[in-house]
Amino acid sequence: MPQSTHAQAAELHNIAAHAHKRAAASHAENDHLSAHEMSTEAFEKSREAHQHAEKLAHQERLAKAAKAVK
Repeated sequence: MPQSTHAQAAELHNIAAHAHKRAAASHAENDHLSAHEMSTEAFEKSREAHQHAEKLAHQERLAKAAKAVK
C-alpha cells in the first residue's frame, strides 16, 4: 500500500533524525572522520525531508486556493 505524502515526509524526517543520532554516537566514540561523513549524510537527509515537506505544503496551499475559487 502506498504511503501518503504526509507519511513519506514523516519517514524522511525520521531517517534524518536517525542519521543525526548515528553521527553523534560516532563523535562520542572519537571517530571524527565517520562522524563527519555521517553528519554530512544527516544534513542531506534533513534537506531532503525539508524539501519534501515544503513541496507538500505548497501543493496543499494550491489545492486550498483552487477550492476557494470554485
